[in-house]
Amino acid sequence: MENTTLLNSKNIRLLVMLLLASATIALLVYANATYRMSRNQFGPITINVQGEGEVLAKPDIGSFSFSVRAEGKDAAEAQEKSAETNNAIIAYLQEQGVEDKDIKTQYYNLNPKYRYEERVCPFGSYCPPSEPIIDGYEVSQNVTVKVRDLDKSGDLITGVGEKGASDISGLSFTIDDTDALEAQAREMAIADAKEKAKKLAKDLDSRLVKMISFYEEQGGYPMPYGYGGAMMDKAVAMESAPVSPELPTGENTIRKVVNVTYEIR
Repeated sequence: MENTTLLNSKNIRLLVMLLLASATIALLVYANATYRMSRNQFGPITINVQGEGEVLAKPDIGSFSFSVRAEGKDAAEAQEKSAETNNAIIAYLQEQGVEDKDIKTQYYNLNPKYRYEERVCPFGSYCPPSEPIIDGYEVSQNVTVKVRDLDKSGDLITGVGEKGASDISGLSFTIDDTDALEAQAREMAIADAKEKAKKLAKDLDSRLVKMISFYEEQGGYPMPYGYGGAMMDKAVAMESAPVSPELPTGENTIRKVVNVTYEIR
């Protein structure tokens, strides 16, 4: 009798343990299902960080622009005068080692010039406006020059002015091939974003799970930290002593900004 009672007691305890284990498993399954439903409904918990990277580099190329203007009593005369001046400038640039591919016409305009004849009208009466009359033609041509030998920048500006160019302006120094520098700045920006994400996750008592999205802001063009500039007209360029200006190039900065989203738990 005692053995039977003891056996029943053991069976009851075993049954209770099985019931508790089953309840625990069911609770875990329910919690996991609830978590999955919550994730499906609300999505994962994420953080977004921004990383920046900058690379400084010395410019290896310069560029400037100039204009050639000419007038004539007819279109042919205006074009001929303009061509003479422009050809002389281009020949000079070529003599100085500037290649044809680095000389580019930005625009070429041929426009008529107008004048208005005065009319004598009786006092107090309506006087209609006179008709415009073509009074010659004007040619305006703008050319940009890429300078690969930066030591010649000042001499070239002075030289084109002496050859008849006007509105010489916009000398800027840039980097011809920025691909490698942009890649380096991008790597620095991504590393910066990762460090910021790790720090933020730690502050939130969480851990990084995986990257959800990546976006790189556009417009990371070379920006000058220091550069030379020139803006002069024909009169200034042709002053008595043709002294070439000193044009420091300084440094340019290549900047990249990335936005990265991470899932955390």
